[in-house]
Amino acid sequence: MSNRVHIFDTTLRDGEQSPGAALNVDEKLEIARQLERLGVDIIEAGFPISSPGDFDAVQRIAKQVQNATVCGLTRAVRKDIDVAWDALKGAKRPRIHTGLGVSDNHLQHKLRKSRDEALEMGVSAVAYAKSLGCDDIEYFTEDAGRADPDYLCRVVEAVINAGATVINVPDTTGYATPEEYGAIFRMLLERVPNADKAIFSAHCHDDLGLAVANSLAAAKNGARQIECTINGIGERAGNTSLEEVVMALKTRRDYYGLETGINTREITRTSRLVSNRTGILVQPNKAIVGANAFAHSSGIHQDGVLKERTTYEIIDPADVGISESKIILSPRSGRAALKHRLEVLGHTFEDAAFEKVYERFLEVADRKKMVYDEDLEALATDEARLVNQTYELVQLQVTCGDSAIPTATVKLRHANRAVLMDADTGNGPVDAIYRAINRIVKVPNELIEISLQSVTEGTDAQAAVTIRVRAGDEVHSGHAAHTDIIVAAAKAYLNALNKQLLNQPGRITQPESERVGV
Repeated sequence: MSNRVHIFDTTLRDGEQSPGAALNVDEKLEIARQLERLGVDIIEAGFPISSPGDFDAVQRIAKQVQNATVCGLTRAVRKDIDVAWDALKGAKRPRIHTGLGVSDNHLQHKLRKSRDEALEMGVSAVAYAKSLGCDDIEYFTEDAGRADPDYLCRVVEAVINAGATVINVPDTTGYATPEEYGAIFRMLLERVPNADKAIFSAHCHDDLGLAVANSLAAAKNGARQIECTINGIGERAGNTSLEEVVMALKTRRDYYGLETGINTREITRTSRLVSNRTGILVQPNKAIVGANAFAHSSGIHQDGVLKERTTYEIIDPADVGISESKIILSPRSGRAALKHRLEVLGHTFEDAAFEKVYERFLEVADRKKMVYDEDLEALATDEARLVNQTYELVQLQVTCGDSAIPTATVKLRHANRAVLMDADTGNGPVDAIYRAINRIVKVPNELIEISLQSVTEGTDAQAAVTIRVRAGDEVHSGHAAHTDIIVAAAKAYLNALNKQLLNQPGRITQPESERVGV
């Protein structure tokens, strides 16, 4: 058996199912291009029949991705398969991912079919996909972790005979333990007569915090594909974390004897991109990509690491794209120094965009005196947002206090260069700001979440604000960073509103004329 484990990334499908993580098509394309640089083998680009937006995203990713296989998810019905195959037409390496539940729980309560009926339906779906000309068909046996072993073996043998090339054995509910999950793969490889004609894949959820451990157990027992997401995002408690499972295989190759094709030096860059675009923050103590993953606060640890890095680090930070040294920039740093440090961190800008970053850098440096890598990441992320700005914050003034009515005055610039100003009061300064903005940007929405994170330590730290707004069935996230929390909150809200406006073409093309002329 080969020692090569294929990495199947489902950030754009299962990962996007995280509440509030909706991505627009351009953001999905940007992430797909970065996943190619990362070196994933398969990109599950979406569920084409679920919406026109998902179809468009899969279709555009299929046409642009050159090296990785592009996969579209379907139910085991012909209409789903037809739509997915249509979306994948432009792909160099297309894959249809179809399947059905195999546990009695799913058969009885979800599908309401007998074992034989579900088996026949699954075989028919695979055969139909093959008849369309698809040579790479993955079949998922949903809830395999709770399925009857004999029935699971029957299903796997039958769909391989029908043309399935990859068998996905998901622990859909995160119920299995590593010993149990590994044993399922061992059993299938031993008992299914035609098992050698397919690759077996692990797809785990983290409901019990065992997704990575279960995936590694599966690989140890013969799985040669692992399905995962960047930062472990996904349904409920999330999916197997790509960065964790890849670095576990690399760091402990002495134990697993397995390898992947991942360019691990792109891991941190990919993690930050996904976090910034989805608005889902990475917890500081998360393995591999957390802010504290390579930080040492204890004096004893610091002394040891300074003498010999491996005393407390089993992974070289450079292997995951993190520089060991930090250049601290100050107001006296010029453009060349800033540009060099941004490039080291993986950010490049055209001249005009760089000037905006430089102006923001000087503002931060004047307030903080010393600017850290985390500050630069926040600045770069703010300026590199994909969203075209229909409205831009020009000026903000807020008055508040324990005996004053919170009042905000905002001045915005529309994309047609018109400048608009309005004011309102609220329950607090942020509420007043958002009310004032709403008087200008008239798009109905509901603020459902706002979170604040300090980019660095200290009272002069930048504040990174992430918000989510709901407009009908859609949720849009906004993100901004600034040394002034109030300004960051205003910019984050505008970021979300600009995304909402992008999804409503023609909704607001001109501001109200009576509000122009400030």
